[in-house]
Amino acid sequence: MGQLRRDARGRDIAGYFCLPLALALIATGCGKPAAAPPRFLATPVKTQVLEEANIPDSSAYLSTLKSRRSAAINPQVEGWIIKIYAHSGQHVLAGEPLVEIDPRVQEASVNSQIAARDAQAANLANAKLQYEREQKLYQSGIVSKQEFDNAKTAYDAAQAQLNAMDAQVTQGQAQLHYYNVTAPTDGIVGDIPVHVGDRVTNTTLLTTVDQPGSLEAYIFVPVDHSRDLRVADAVELLDSNNKVIARSSINFVSPQVDDATQTVLAKAPVPNANGAFRNEEMVNARVTWRVTKGLEIPVLATQRINGEFFVFLADSGPKGTVARQQQVQLGDIIGNDYVVLSGLKAGDHLIVGGSQFLADGMPVKETVENSAAALADPH
Repeated sequence: MGQLRRDARGRDIAGYFCLPLALALIATGCGKPAAAPPRFLATPVKTQVLEEANIPDSSAYLSTLKSRRSAAINPQVEGWIIKIYAHSGQHVLAGEPLVEIDPRVQEASVNSQIAARDAQAANLANAKLQYEREQKLYQSGIVSKQEFDNAKTAYDAAQAQLNAMDAQVTQGQAQLHYYNVTAPTDGIVGDIPVHVGDRVTNTTLLTTVDQPGSLEAYIFVPVDHSRDLRVADAVELLDSNNKVIARSSINFVSPQVDDATQTVLAKAPVPNANGAFRNEEMVNARVTWRVTKGLEIPVLATQRINGEFFVFLADSGPKGTVARQQQVQLGDIIGNDYVVLSGLKAGDHLIVGGSQFLADGMPVKETVENSAAALADPH
Protein backbone atom coordinates (compact mmCIF):
# COMPACT_ATOMS: atom_id res chain seq x y z
CA MET A 1 0.00 0.00 0.00
CA GLY A 2 2.94 2.29 0.55
CA GLN A 3 3.97 2.05 -3.11
CA LEU A 4 2.63 4.19 -5.99
CA ARG A 5 0.43 2.40 -8.40
CA ARG A 6 1.74 2.19 -11.95
CA ASP A 7 0.04 1.27 -15.16
CA ALA A 8 1.10 -1.43 -17.49
CA ARG A 9 3.77 0.91 -19.02
CA GLY A 10 5.15 1.78 -15.58
CA ARG A 11 3.74 5.38 -15.54
CA ASP A 12 2.50 7.00 -12.32
CA ILE A 13 -1.29 6.61 -12.21
CA ALA A 14 -1.55 9.45 -9.66
CA GLY A 15 -0.61 11.90 -12.43
CA TYR A 16 -3.87 11.16 -14.20
CA PHE A 17 -5.79 12.11 -11.13
CA CYS A 18 -3.87 15.40 -10.69
CA LEU A 19 -4.44 16.65 -14.30
CA PRO A 20 -8.22 17.29 -13.97
CA LEU A 21 -7.57 19.10 -10.70
CA ALA A 22 -5.02 21.39 -12.34
CA LEU A 23 -7.40 22.17 -15.21
CA ALA A 24 -10.11 22.97 -12.72
CA LEU A 25 -7.84 25.35 -10.84
CA ILE A 26 -6.91 27.16 -14.08
CA ALA A 27 -10.56 27.40 -15.12
CA THR A 28 -11.48 29.02 -11.82
CA GLY A 29 -8.41 31.27 -11.83
CA CYS A 30 -7.40 29.82 -8.54
CA GLY A 31 -9.62 32.42 -6.96
CA LYS A 32 -7.47 35.52 -8.13
CA PRO A 33 -9.03 38.75 -9.71
CA ALA A 34 -8.62 39.49 -13.51
CA ALA A 35 -5.56 41.62 -14.63
CA ALA A 36 -6.09 45.43 -15.27
CA PRO A 37 -6.03 46.66 -18.93
CA PRO A 38 -2.64 48.02 -20.15
CA ARG A 39 -2.00 51.80 -20.00
CA PHE A 40 -0.71 53.81 -23.03
CA LEU A 41 2.79 55.20 -22.72
CA ALA A 42 3.26 58.97 -23.16
CA THR A 43 4.69 59.96 -26.58
CA PRO A 44 7.87 62.05 -26.32
CA VAL A 45 7.55 65.45 -28.02
CA LYS A 46 9.54 68.67 -28.22
CA THR A 47 7.81 71.89 -27.30
CA GLN A 48 8.47 75.59 -27.54
CA VAL A 49 7.04 78.09 -25.09
CA LEU A 50 5.53 80.91 -27.15
CA GLU A 51 6.79 84.41 -26.40
CA GLU A 52 5.92 87.75 -27.95
CA ALA A 53 8.44 88.96 -30.52
CA ASN A 54 8.93 91.97 -32.76
CA ILE A 55 6.91 91.34 -35.93
CA PRO A 56 7.93 93.52 -38.89
CA ASP A 57 5.30 94.80 -41.31
CA SER A 58 7.24 94.67 -44.56
CA SER A 59 6.98 94.33 -48.34
CA ALA A 60 9.46 92.89 -50.84
CA TYR A 61 10.21 94.44 -54.22
CA LEU A 62 12.60 93.65 -57.05
CA SER A 63 15.51 96.11 -57.00
CA THR A 64 18.53 96.82 -59.18
CA LEU A 65 22.00 97.39 -57.78
CA LYS A 66 23.86 100.27 -59.40
CA SER A 67 27.41 101.41 -58.87
CA ARG A 68 27.72 104.81 -57.26
CA ARG A 69 30.87 105.32 -59.33
CA SER A 70 30.02 103.86 -62.71
CA ALA A 71 30.75 105.63 -66.01
CA ALA A 72 28.76 104.80 -69.15
CA ILE A 73 31.03 105.12 -72.18
CA ASN A 74 29.37 106.61 -75.28
CA PRO A 75 31.31 107.83 -78.32
CA GLN A 76 31.32 111.55 -79.01
CA VAL A 77 31.71 110.97 -82.75
CA GLU A 78 30.13 108.75 -85.40
CA GLY A 79 31.92 106.10 -87.40
CA TRP A 80 32.93 102.48 -87.78
CA ILE A 81 34.74 100.57 -85.04
CA ILE A 82 38.12 99.34 -86.27
CA LYS A 83 39.64 98.06 -83.02
CA ILE A 84 38.59 97.06 -79.50
CA TYR A 85 41.49 97.18 -77.04
CA ALA A 86 39.80 96.12 -73.78
CA HIS A 87 37.71 93.12 -72.77
CA SER A 88 34.92 92.69 -70.22
CA GLY A 89 36.16 92.41 -66.65
CA GLN A 90 39.54 93.99 -67.40
CA HIS A 91 41.05 96.41 -64.89
CA VAL A 92 42.00 99.62 -66.71
CA LEU A 93 43.64 102.89 -65.73
CA ALA A 94 42.39 106.36 -66.55
CA GLY A 95 43.38 107.25 -70.13
CA GLU A 96 43.88 103.65 -71.22
CA PRO A 97 42.42 103.00 -74.73
CA LEU A 98 39.19 101.04 -74.95
CA VAL A 99 37.84 101.37 -78.51
CA GLU A 100 39.10 102.98 -81.74
CA ILE A 101 36.71 104.41 -84.34
CA ASP A 102 37.85 104.85 -87.94
CA PRO A 103 39.26 108.44 -88.09
CA ARG A 104 40.11 108.64 -91.79
CA VAL A 105 37.16 110.78 -92.81
CA GLN A 106 37.89 113.21 -89.99
CA GLU A 107 41.60 113.24 -90.82
CA ALA A 108 40.80 114.13 -94.45
CA SER A 109 38.52 116.92 -93.25
CA VAL A 110 41.22 118.30 -90.96
CA ASN A 111 43.82 118.16 -93.73
CA SER A 112 41.44 120.07 -95.98
CA GLN A 113 40.92 122.69 -93.29
CA ILE A 114 44.67 123.02 -92.80
CA ALA A 115 45.18 123.55 -96.53
CA ALA A 116 42.45 126.21 -96.61
CA ARG A 117 43.99 127.90 -93.59
CA ASP A 118 47.42 127.96 -95.25
CA ALA A 119 45.88 129.55 -98.35
CA GLN A 120 44.20 132.14 -96.22
CA ALA A 121 47.49 132.80 -94.45
CA ALA A 122 48.97 133.64 -97.86
CA ASN A 123 46.01 135.93 -98.59
CA LEU A 124 46.56 137.63 -95.26
CA ALA A 125 50.24 138.19 -96.03
CA ASN A 126 49.31 139.78 -99.35
CA ALA A 127 46.62 141.92 -97.72
CA LYS A 128 49.15 143.08 -95.16
CA LEU A 129 51.63 144.16 -97.85
CA GLN A 130 48.87 146.01 -99.68
CA TYR A 131 47.80 147.73 -96.49
CA GLU A 132 51.35 148.81 -95.63
CA ARG A 133 51.83 150.14 -99.19
CA GLU A 134 48.60 152.10 -99.11
CA GLN A 135 49.51 153.50 -95.73
CA LYS A 136 52.79 154.95 -97.03
CA LEU A 137 51.11 156.35 -100.14
CA TYR A 138 48.38 157.92 -98.06
CA GLN A 139 50.93 159.52 -95.78
CA SER A 140 52.66 160.93 -98.89
CA GLY A 141 49.34 162.27 -100.19
CA ILE A 142 49.39 160.09 -103.29
CA VAL A 143 46.22 158.05 -102.53
CA SER A 144 42.98 159.13 -100.99
CA LYS A 145 41.75 158.34 -97.54
CA GLN A 146 39.10 156.00 -99.01
CA GLU A 147 41.71 153.88 -100.79
CA PHE A 148 43.70 153.60 -97.57
CA ASP A 149 40.57 152.62 -95.62
CA ASN A 150 39.71 149.94 -98.19
CA ALA A 151 43.18 148.40 -97.82
CA LYS A 152 42.82 148.45 -94.05
CA THR A 153 39.39 146.76 -94.24
CA ALA A 154 40.69 144.04 -96.60
CA TYR A 155 43.60 143.35 -94.27
CA ASP A 156 41.34 143.10 -91.17
CA ALA A 157 38.92 140.78 -93.02
CA ALA A 158 41.76 138.49 -94.09
CA GLN A 159 43.03 138.36 -90.51
CA ALA A 160 39.57 137.52 -89.14
CA GLN A 161 39.06 134.81 -91.74
CA LEU A 162 42.43 133.26 -90.88
CA ASN A 163 41.51 133.26 -87.18
CA ALA A 164 38.25 131.46 -87.98
CA MET A 165 40.09 128.86 -90.03
CA ASP A 166 42.58 128.34 -87.21
CA ALA A 167 39.66 127.65 -84.87
CA GLN A 168 38.19 125.15 -87.33
CA VAL A 169 41.50 123.33 -87.60
CA THR A 170 41.84 123.23 -83.81
CA GLN A 171 38.31 121.89 -83.47
CA GLY A 172 38.88 119.27 -86.14
CA GLN A 173 42.10 118.11 -84.50
CA ALA A 174 40.33 117.92 -81.13
CA GLN A 175 37.64 115.77 -82.72
CA LEU A 176 40.33 113.36 -83.86
CA HIS A 177 41.07 112.53 -80.21
CA TYR A 178 37.48 111.32 -79.74
CA TYR A 179 38.02 108.56 -82.31
CA ASN A 180 40.25 106.87 -79.75
CA VAL A 181 37.89 106.17 -76.81
CA THR A 182 39.73 105.94 -73.47
CA ALA A 183 38.81 105.08 -69.88
CA PRO A 184 37.73 108.20 -67.95
CA THR A 185 38.75 106.71 -64.58
CA ASP A 186 40.42 103.67 -63.10
CA GLY A 187 38.00 100.75 -62.87
CA ILE A 188 36.67 97.50 -64.27
CA VAL A 189 35.37 97.26 -67.82
CA GLY A 190 31.77 96.08 -68.04
CA ASP A 191 30.01 94.36 -70.92
CA ILE A 192 31.10 95.41 -74.42
CA PRO A 193 28.05 94.94 -76.65
CA VAL A 194 29.68 96.31 -79.84
CA HIS A 195 32.00 94.57 -82.29
CA VAL A 196 34.62 95.52 -84.82
CA GLY A 197 32.84 96.75 -87.94
CA ASP A 198 29.80 98.15 -86.12
CA ARG A 199 28.76 101.71 -86.90
CA VAL A 200 28.25 103.77 -83.77
CA THR A 201 26.77 107.17 -82.95
CA ASN A 202 26.88 109.33 -79.84
CA THR A 203 23.89 107.38 -78.44
CA THR A 204 25.58 103.97 -78.73
CA LEU A 205 26.71 102.43 -75.43
CA LEU A 206 30.22 101.08 -75.93
CA THR A 207 30.79 99.78 -72.39
CA THR A 208 30.96 100.87 -68.76
CA VAL A 209 33.84 101.43 -66.37
CA ASP A 210 32.94 100.66 -62.77
CA GLN A 211 35.03 101.68 -59.81
CA PRO A 212 35.04 99.08 -57.01
CA GLY A 213 33.13 100.14 -53.91
CA SER A 214 29.66 100.78 -52.65
CA LEU A 215 26.54 100.17 -54.67
CA GLU A 216 23.03 101.57 -54.40
CA ALA A 217 19.84 99.55 -54.45
CA TYR A 218 17.26 101.18 -56.71
CA ILE A 219 13.88 100.16 -55.27
CA PHE A 220 10.71 101.02 -57.18
CA VAL A 221 7.85 101.15 -54.69
CA PRO A 222 4.23 101.14 -55.98
CA VAL A 223 2.51 104.46 -55.48
CA ASP A 224 -0.08 102.99 -53.08
CA HIS A 225 2.76 102.31 -50.61
CA SER A 226 4.67 105.50 -51.32
CA ARG A 227 2.95 107.37 -48.48
CA ASP A 228 4.50 104.94 -46.01
CA LEU A 229 7.96 105.37 -47.54
CA ARG A 230 10.37 107.31 -45.33
CA VAL A 231 14.10 108.02 -45.25
CA ALA A 232 15.76 105.67 -42.71
CA ASP A 233 13.23 102.84 -43.29
CA ALA A 234 15.02 99.50 -42.84
CA VAL A 235 15.88 97.53 -46.00
CA GLU A 236 17.02 93.91 -46.25
CA LEU A 237 18.42 92.37 -49.42
CA LEU A 238 17.34 88.76 -49.94
CA ASP A 239 18.70 85.88 -51.99
CA SER A 240 16.57 83.41 -53.95
CA ASN A 241 15.80 81.51 -50.71
CA ASN A 242 14.66 84.70 -48.93
CA LYS A 243 17.79 84.63 -46.78
CA VAL A 244 19.06 88.06 -45.73
CA ILE A 245 22.37 88.80 -47.47
CA ALA A 246 22.71 92.51 -46.63
CA ARG A 247 21.06 95.15 -44.46
CA SER A 248 20.72 98.86 -45.12
CA SER A 249 18.28 101.75 -44.84
CA ILE A 250 16.68 104.14 -47.30
CA ASN A 251 18.61 107.37 -47.80
CA PHE A 252 16.68 108.86 -50.73
CA VAL A 253 13.02 109.00 -51.74
CA SER A 254 12.12 110.57 -55.07
CA PRO A 255 9.64 113.46 -54.86
CA GLN A 256 8.13 112.40 -58.18
CA VAL A 257 6.09 109.44 -59.41
CA ASP A 258 7.18 107.63 -62.56
CA ASP A 259 4.28 108.11 -64.98
CA ALA A 260 5.00 104.92 -66.91
CA THR A 261 5.24 102.52 -63.94
CA GLN A 262 3.34 104.45 -61.24
CA THR A 263 6.18 103.81 -58.82
CA VAL A 264 8.36 105.94 -56.59
CA LEU A 265 12.13 105.47 -56.63
CA ALA A 266 13.87 104.84 -53.31
CA LYS A 267 17.60 104.29 -52.87
CA ALA A 268 19.57 102.47 -50.20
CA PRO A 269 23.38 102.21 -50.00
CA VAL A 270 24.78 98.68 -50.19
CA PRO A 271 28.31 98.06 -48.84
CA ASN A 272 30.32 95.91 -51.21
CA ALA A 273 33.84 95.79 -49.81
CA ASN A 274 34.22 92.06 -50.56
CA GLY A 275 32.77 92.32 -54.07
CA ALA A 276 29.81 90.05 -53.31
CA PHE A 277 27.47 92.13 -55.48
CA ARG A 278 27.76 93.30 -59.07
CA ASN A 279 26.63 96.39 -60.88
CA GLU A 280 23.16 96.00 -62.49
CA GLU A 281 22.48 92.87 -60.40
CA MET A 282 18.80 92.36 -59.54
CA VAL A 283 17.88 91.26 -56.00
CA ASN A 284 14.80 91.27 -53.79
CA ALA A 285 14.67 94.16 -51.34
CA ARG A 286 12.40 93.93 -48.30
CA VAL A 287 11.31 97.29 -46.89
CA THR A 288 10.08 97.31 -43.28
CA TRP A 289 7.30 99.84 -42.71
CA ARG A 290 6.77 99.31 -38.98
CA VAL A 291 7.39 96.79 -36.14
CA THR A 292 4.69 95.43 -33.81
CA LYS A 293 4.53 92.84 -31.03
CA GLY A 294 3.12 89.41 -31.84
CA LEU A 295 3.66 85.65 -31.99
CA GLU A 296 5.55 83.57 -34.54
CA ILE A 297 5.49 79.79 -34.91
CA PRO A 298 7.64 77.47 -37.05
CA VAL A 299 6.16 76.51 -40.41
CA LEU A 300 6.94 72.82 -39.73
CA ALA A 301 4.87 72.90 -36.55
CA THR A 302 1.64 73.48 -38.50
CA GLN A 303 -0.78 71.12 -40.22
CA ARG A 304 -3.26 72.02 -42.93
CA ILE A 305 -6.54 70.15 -43.02
CA ASN A 306 -9.31 71.09 -45.46
CA GLY A 307 -7.76 74.49 -45.99
CA GLU A 308 -7.53 75.27 -42.25
CA PHE A 309 -4.36 75.42 -40.16
CA PHE A 310 -3.92 73.45 -36.93
CA VAL A 311 -1.18 72.96 -34.36
CA PHE A 312 -0.73 70.72 -31.34
CA LEU A 313 -0.27 72.16 -27.88
CA ALA A 314 1.05 70.32 -24.83
CA ASP A 315 -1.74 70.79 -22.26
CA SER A 316 -0.82 69.92 -18.67
CA GLY A 317 -3.58 68.85 -16.26
CA PRO A 318 -4.19 66.83 -13.10
CA LYS A 319 -3.94 63.57 -15.03
CA GLY A 320 -0.79 64.51 -16.89
CA THR A 321 0.15 66.22 -20.14
CA VAL A 322 -1.83 65.53 -23.30
CA ALA A 323 -1.73 66.82 -26.87
CA ARG A 324 -4.53 69.25 -27.77
CA GLN A 325 -5.24 70.12 -31.39
CA GLN A 326 -5.76 73.86 -31.85
CA GLN A 327 -7.02 75.72 -34.92
CA VAL A 328 -5.05 78.90 -35.73
CA GLN A 329 -5.22 81.83 -38.13
CA LEU A 330 -1.86 82.55 -39.76
CA GLY A 331 -0.44 85.53 -41.62
CA ASP A 332 2.71 86.08 -43.65
CA ILE A 333 5.78 83.87 -43.57
CA ILE A 334 8.90 85.55 -42.20
CA GLY A 335 11.93 83.35 -42.71
CA ASN A 336 10.87 79.91 -41.43
CA ASP A 337 8.02 81.17 -39.26
CA TYR A 338 4.35 82.04 -39.66
CA VAL A 339 2.94 85.18 -38.07
CA VAL A 340 0.05 84.16 -35.79
CA LEU A 341 -3.12 86.20 -36.22
CA SER A 342 -5.29 84.31 -33.72
CA GLY A 343 -5.69 81.00 -31.86
CA LEU A 344 -2.57 81.12 -29.68
CA LYS A 345 -1.26 83.19 -26.80
CA ALA A 346 2.04 83.82 -25.09
CA GLY A 347 2.95 80.99 -22.69
CA ASP A 348 1.37 78.20 -24.76
CA HIS A 349 3.52 75.10 -25.13
CA LEU A 350 3.63 74.53 -28.88
CA ILE A 351 4.63 71.03 -30.00
CA VAL A 352 7.34 71.50 -32.63
CA GLY A 353 8.77 67.98 -32.82
CA GLY A 354 7.20 64.52 -32.76
CA SER A 355 3.70 65.60 -33.81
CA GLN A 356 3.45 63.33 -36.87
CA PHE A 357 1.58 60.54 -35.06
CA LEU A 358 -0.29 62.54 -32.44
CA ALA A 359 -4.04 62.56 -31.94
CA ASP A 360 -6.13 64.93 -29.87
CA GLY A 361 -5.96 63.89 -26.20
CA MET A 362 -3.00 61.55 -26.57
CA PRO A 363 -0.63 61.52 -23.55
CA VAL A 364 2.71 63.17 -24.27
CA LYS A 365 5.98 63.74 -22.50
CA GLU A 366 7.42 67.11 -23.45
CA THR A 367 10.95 68.42 -23.70
CA VAL A 368 10.96 72.21 -23.80
CA GLU A 369 13.40 73.83 -26.21
CA ASN A 370 14.10 77.45 -26.97
CA SER A 371 12.88 78.95 -30.22
CA ALA A 372 16.32 78.97 -31.85
CA ALA A 373 16.76 75.21 -31.46
CA ALA A 374 13.16 74.11 -31.83
CA LEU A 375 13.59 72.91 -35.39
CA ALA A 376 17.04 71.40 -34.98
CA ASP A 377 15.45 67.92 -34.95
CA PRO A 378 11.74 68.03 -35.87
CA HIS A 379 11.42 64.29 -35.30
